[in-house]
Amino acid sequence: MNAIILAAGSGIRLGQHTQDIPKVLLDINGKSILDRQISSLREQGVDKIFIVTGYKKERHIRKDVEYFFNPKYSETDQLGSLMIAREKIFGDVLIIFGDIIFDCNILQQVLASNDDISIAIDLDWEKSYDERSDNPKSLADKVLIEDKKITKISAKEISLEQKNEVGEFLGIIKLSADGSKIFIKKYEELEKTHMGRFHDANSLTKAKLVDILQELIDFKIGISPIIIDGKWCEIDTPHDLERARKIFKNIDVE
Repeated sequence: MNAIILAAGSGIRLGQHTQDIPKVLLDINGKSILDRQISSLREQGVDKIFIVTGYKKERHIRKDVEYFFNPKYSETDQLGSLMIAREKIFGDVLIIFGDIIFDCNILQQVLASNDDISIAIDLDWEKSYDERSDNPKSLADKVLIEDKKITKISAKEISLEQKNEVGEFLGIIKLSADGSKIFIKKYEELEKTHMGRFHDANSLTKAKLVDILQELIDFKIGISPIIIDGKWCEIDTPHDLERARKIFKNIDVE
């Protein structure tokens, strides 16, 4: 299995914390976010790990992973960075945001999925935003689930007043071999033909992963929810950084 970690962004909302290093290298109780992700992956037998870098790429010095550099990291978003490493999207693949920390239970739950395209979702997500005063719920990648199927995924177009379940996308995708083919085929079709806005994004160039996931849903390609149970956090702001250090204070990785 291949794992692709998206670590190209500058982490501008973290201010001085990312002035000299990429967000993914921020320290969480003695280990960087990236070190924690890699250790968790290797504990589960995932050792083909690829990092897409951009901002401050020279600070990435590990010898046990393969790097891809997105020279247009400031002009593109998550999808553009992922496609820098598209040659590694084959067979079973994990795609992981570089600014999240998760415990081993969550990774095990994701790896247990046998569906072609599945994503990790937290149904108890709103509670965390009560502690994130500088990170409003409106920015969350929300997922609408109806009859145990994902019908919409968006940061902007899902109301919290929905009668059906609304969860948050963690930033972890699992693709089977067929799922990888479907994913790449859809992107390459879009690359050749799409113009103008693309779901929540102003263009395909500025698209996030939720945008292409919604595109797949619109074309009747199923995206399966993996309802997670475990500790995780996203790190976007200085308060998030403090919160992550608190949550993972007594949770170490090898």
